[in-house]
Amino acid sequence: MARHRALRTTVRRGVARWPLAIVGLVVLVLIGWLGWTWLGGVLDRRAAAQAGGCGQGDSVLRVAVAPSAADAVRAVAQTWTASHPVVLEHCIRVDVQSIDSKVVLDGLTQGWDDNKLGPRPQAWLPDSSLWANRLSAQNHGLVGSPPQSVATSPVLLAMPQSAAQVLQSSSGFRWSDLPDLLSAPDGWTRFGRPDWGAFKIAMPDPAISPPTAMAIQSALAGASQQGIGPVTVDMLGTGSVKDLLTKLVASRPSGLPDTTTEALDKLTRVADGNGDVNAAGFSAVPTFEVDLYRRNTGKDNGAPPLKPLYGVPAGGPNPVADFPFMALAGNWVNEEQGRGAQKFGEFLRTPDQQKVLAAAGLRVGSTEDHPKATPGLRWSATTQNLVAADANTTQQISASWASAEDGGQVVTVLADVSHSMTEDGGDGRTRIDWLRAALTGQVNRAVSGSIGLWEFSRDVDGGKAYRELVPTAPVSQQRDALTAGIGQLQPMTAPKPLLYTSIAAAYEAATQNYQDGRHNRVVVLTDSANDGGLTAKELTTQLTALVRTDKPVPISVIGIGPDIDRQALSDLARLTGGSLSTVDDGRGIEPALGQLLSISG
Repeated sequence: MARHRALRTTVRRGVARWPLAIVGLVVLVLIGWLGWTWLGGVLDRRAAAQAGGCGQGDSVLRVAVAPSAADAVRAVAQTWTASHPVVLEHCIRVDVQSIDSKVVLDGLTQGWDDNKLGPRPQAWLPDSSLWANRLSAQNHGLVGSPPQSVATSPVLLAMPQSAAQVLQSSSGFRWSDLPDLLSAPDGWTRFGRPDWGAFKIAMPDPAISPPTAMAIQSALAGASQQGIGPVTVDMLGTGSVKDLLTKLVASRPSGLPDTTTEALDKLTRVADGNGDVNAAGFSAVPTFEVDLYRRNTGKDNGAPPLKPLYGVPAGGPNPVADFPFMALAGNWVNEEQGRGAQKFGEFLRTPDQQKVLAAAGLRVGSTEDHPKATPGLRWSATTQNLVAADANTTQQISASWASAEDGGQVVTVLADVSHSMTEDGGDGRTRIDWLRAALTGQVNRAVSGSIGLWEFSRDVDGGKAYRELVPTAPVSQQRDALTAGIGQLQPMTAPKPLLYTSIAAAYEAATQNYQDGRHNRVVVLTDSANDGGLTAKELTTQLTALVRTDKPVPISVIGIGPDIDRQALSDLARLTGGSLSTVDDGRGIEPALGQLLSISG
């Protein structure tokens, strides 16, 4: 029996294994085929979905970006485009255009030159909300979405190393110290260097230099209730703030460069040489931290300087550039581009993309990272930011500055008093109410300069369509007369004005009374198209005969409401070197007027 059991055991061990191997191979092949089929199906479905999502084709979203941030935003745009974003069945591709913010503003409001700048953008990322405020004040209809900050950069004083070391080894300075510090003949004595004489800072025109505008605002903020801002419109009319502005304007060095970039260039040449701290005519320039980083590292399209400028932060509340992203609106912006712009703005604020901006020298809230190789910069923490002024006040600060420099401007105001100015201007006030308030504010805030006041409609003065209420003369000599004249602006029964006839008369008077060495201009405020009298062609002929390049008198127009003739007024302004601003209702008059008067010439 035992032998039979052993035989059975031997037989079981001899069973062949190759059938099992074949079965396993078949199973593996089947699993592989099923997996490949499933993966192929997923890829096919994804491709089909993508193809179906872009059924309307590709759409290019052009974004104009300040040079300070353009490289970083371009890198973010490449990442977003690579993710195949689809908006309203369009595949969106972002094209970043590096363009100076002033060039973008002028192009959007006064005419875009495709040959020089390329196609108009559908979104804009300037370095500061000051530009967005100016765009809104000049033509709010071009703003497609509320501006939202994607990064920041504090304002520093850029200085040669020797000057920076002295400042950093002392007790430092606050922006609110500037009026007294700059007006003192021995400002450097405060920092232990009386042999250096006056402490001079180059402060280019704040209308085109946001670092200057922010430095001025911070200097004035010391007069606010908390000492940290915000500066308000009411503050600008007080004697103490006017005195501060007067000190700042009077302390500007002679031969001042026109822009921050030019001032930095001049100071860099001194830093590269062996001159003293005042060899450039000034010791420092307000600038954004990111711009100084790019300059010192040669990332601003130039070679790194042999000797970098050094960035010195101020104590106390510090102003910062906020790099706002905004969609634009206009007949060149279609719906998918507008929505795509908002989605790209959201993508810029995601944590991974914020790191890209930080690596480019900008500051973001999600990380404290910054570039490693940073000559001249310490990346000091900003412990307290300035409480920024509102959009209207920022315009009025620059306008007040313009009224204080070089004796101020010579402005002839031509105000529409046709019956249409009784229409609702917003917040329960008529258009004429808002116009009177805006003009009164300018008169009260003017530090110097000359203002005259005319009214116009038809049959205003013995059959004439216009009347001079207050002759153009220094504000300081006739502030009360101007206030009374503004109070006399009352709408008449005529529904529409003889606009062109009135403009011709005011312009002729302004050119005859031209004041040399000052910025002369005519400012027209109207809510109507021309209704009789001179035609547009006849007005053009008269103005052409009066225009002189050696004695420019630009005509700038603020159009209120929907009934103005935009094209005719734009052509008129362009002929004389002026500008057209349009506002939806009376509430926009004051910021538009402030923006207009902040620009010299």
